[in-house]
This record gives sequence, C-alpha cells and structure tokens, in this order.
Amino acid sequence: MPVDADQLSTMINQAVAPAFMLNAVAGMVSVLVNRIAGVTQRIRNLREIDENDVARAWLKKEIGELRRRELLLNSALHLAVLAGIGVTFLLLFGFVVAFFGYRHEPGAAILFVAALCLLAGSLFRFLQDIRLSQSEHDDHRKR
Repeated sequence: MPVDADQLSTMINQAVAPAFMLNAVAGMVSVLVNRIAGVTQRIRNLREIDENDVARAWLKKEIGELRRRELLLNSALHLAVLAGIGVTFLLLFGFVVAFFGYRHEPGAAILFVAALCLLAGSLFRFLQDIRLSQSEHDDHRKR
C-alpha cells in the first residue's frame, strides 16, 4: 500500500494543536510537582515540631489540611499525566493511521476529547487545592 503524501501532510498540519496541548500539559505537570513538593516539605517541617513546644505545637493541626491538599494535587497530577499520555497516543494514532492512508479524524477527535476531559479534571483538582490553600492563608490571618 503506497503512503499517501497528502494524508501525511494533512496529519502534520493537524498535529499542531495537540502538540501545543502536550506542551501545556507538561507545564501543568511541572507546576503540580512543585506544589506537591512544597506541601510535602511543609508536612515534614510540621512533623519535626516538638510536642512540648507550646508556642508552635498548634501548627501541627495543619497536617490534616495539608494531607488533603497533597491528595488533591496527586490526583491532579495523575489526571494531567493521563491527559499527556492521551495526547501522545493521539499524535501516534494520527500518524500511523495517516501513514496507512486511512482517515484519522474520527479516532483523533475521540482521543482529543478524552485528553481534554482529563486535563479539565486535573485543573478542577488544582482549583480545589488553590481554594484550600487560600482558606489556610485566611485562617492564619485571623489568628
């Protein structure tokens, strides 16, 4: 079966949007990893506070909220990575199918929508973390 150059050319042109999305997902993963590291480090620091340190012992109460944030961020990270895998499969699928001369649009559309849904889920979890983080800051201002 000869390779259809027009089909491959079309696929290359259509790969621009998923490539930009893959870049956005990579940026999102980076932000999430940095936030998880910050929350994890804060938990470690709070665990090191001596129970007899009355002036700072009350800070240990934050560990529960920080654990919740850690779970939200890990969930967001998993969804973002799955979105990245989905976009990668989308690109692979498109090129392989185009190479064999078949229409790639229906399958590509399904994969793109699935990847967008995963990214939306990741952003929603990230928003939940932002709200929790903001409420922590508000609680500290009241004290």
